[in-house]
Amino acid sequence: MKIAYLLLAHNNPAHLQRLISALSTSTSHFFIHIDQKSKIDPFLSIKGNNIHFIQQRVPVFWGDFSQVEATLILLRAALSDRCGFERFVLLSGVDYPLRSASSIERFFENHPNREFMNLVAMPSEAAGKSLSRLTTYKQRPGDPLITRAIRKVLMMAGVVPHTRDYKAYLGDLAPYAGSTWWALSRQACDFILAFVTRETQAVQFFRNTLCPDESFFHTILGNSHFKSRIARNLTYTDWCAGGASPATITEKHLALFQATTWFAPDDTYGAGEMLFARKFADASVDLLARLDRQIAEKEAG
Repeated sequence: MKIAYLLLAHNNPAHLQRLISALSTSTSHFFIHIDQKSKIDPFLSIKGNNIHFIQQRVPVFWGDFSQVEATLILLRAALSDRCGFERFVLLSGVDYPLRSASSIERFFENHPNREFMNLVAMPSEAAGKSLSRLTTYKQRPGDPLITRAIRKVLMMAGVVPHTRDYKAYLGDLAPYAGSTWWALSRQACDFILAFVTRETQAVQFFRNTLCPDESFFHTILGNSHFKSRIARNLTYTDWCAGGASPATITEKHLALFQATTWFAPDDTYGAGEMLFARKFADASVDLLARLDRQIAEKEAG
């Protein structure tokens, strides 16, 4: 199983190196996008024939289409690579596997036609995915200041509406949402890029939505024949505290992973297996060592 790991990173190069080491096999490759706002020099000590730093970097902002842009850049690079990858796994630079690299490979070999992506129809109160994410026009951080100022004045004057009719832009596409992280087949990734090339109006619409990384890819696949192949995603995150970011993984989570690496049936996105977790703090070295031992002991039986 040839796996391309698509990594979005902006800090903690030491953890990124450890993540790559934990996932490396003879056939896995790593395509890495470093946020343009971050200095790349601290990451350049990460070397290997299977490690590819993307030269086309964009500044990534929370809740902005730039996250989608960075992901598409990674996807194009991995799909065009001559290795012919069969599985594409999107992770952040602060993720870490909950199983060995060989176990993860076997998992994907056993599910060749399954797309792992959290997916709910919008709106979804349970998943916190309201239609306001689509209907509210979101100015982009990268837009020129004068452009943002003019639009704000026009909106206040009522010349430009505060909300948009998403159906006018998406047409027959029903909106779907989920989580940023996914693991997709080559066929699904090819379909996404073909959609991006063909449906320029829909792509342009998502540029000014909130958190499009949680709805862009989902809407594309949710309106395709791939929908029947979709199962929940494979990345554990703890949102119990609320807020815009998940909780940092701590010792209490290690106890959970020791007991089970399955999502419960009453989870918002349903039951399924956990292969990865996020997010880990810069100072999680001892915790990661314990997790590595825990994984090795469990897989040894």
